[in-house]
Amino acid sequence: MKRIEEVYREVLFQSIEKKNNSLTQSYLAKALNMSLSIVNLALRPLRKMNAISVKQRSLDIIDKRKILYYWASTRNLEKDIIYKTRVEKPVRKIEAEMPSGIVYAAYSAYKFKFKEVPADYSEVYVYSDDLEEIEKRFPKNNKTPNIFILKKDGNMKEMTTAQIFVDLWNLKEWYARNFLKAMEEKLNGILE
Repeated sequence: MKRIEEVYREVLFQSIEKKNNSLTQSYLAKALNMSLSIVNLALRPLRKMNAISVKQRSLDIIDKRKILYYWASTRNLEKDIIYKTRVEKPVRKIEAEMPSGIVYAAYSAYKFKFKEVPADYSEVYVYSDDLEEIEKRFPKNNKTPNIFILKKDGNMKEMTTAQIFVDLWNLKEWYARNFLKAMEEKLNGILE
């Protein structure tokens, strides 16, 4: 994931989960351990589309929906896949066998966050920085993959609502649409 995407994730996390719609660029830079210039670069398109308002000492989040859809349309999930393989086990078993320290993504993240699934799914996506342990548990093969490991960035501690949406938006499986539709219904009141 690009560093500017970490800014989008944090802005949306603060706004959606924490209900904090006023931030500072210096807060974002410190929280994400990045330079102000990267934060400024990330905020430029959001400012241009009037999704945020930048003041002298703060920035106000005006339109969460615009930020969310902008991030979803610019995200390249495929580039973040660092490992993929196939395991002939049910999804629940695969999820249960994941090592600690991973962050569930996409369908699994939706299931664990919202305690429901809008459709059956057969792929497991997770963020991890411990590829060695993953490879031990799920050896590589050349079959059609059903386990996808995405590169976990240093600022990812938990799965955010926005990250789930953005990841689902970028998946090719036909049932991703069912998950997205259910998620849009959940977000409707929140994004206004």
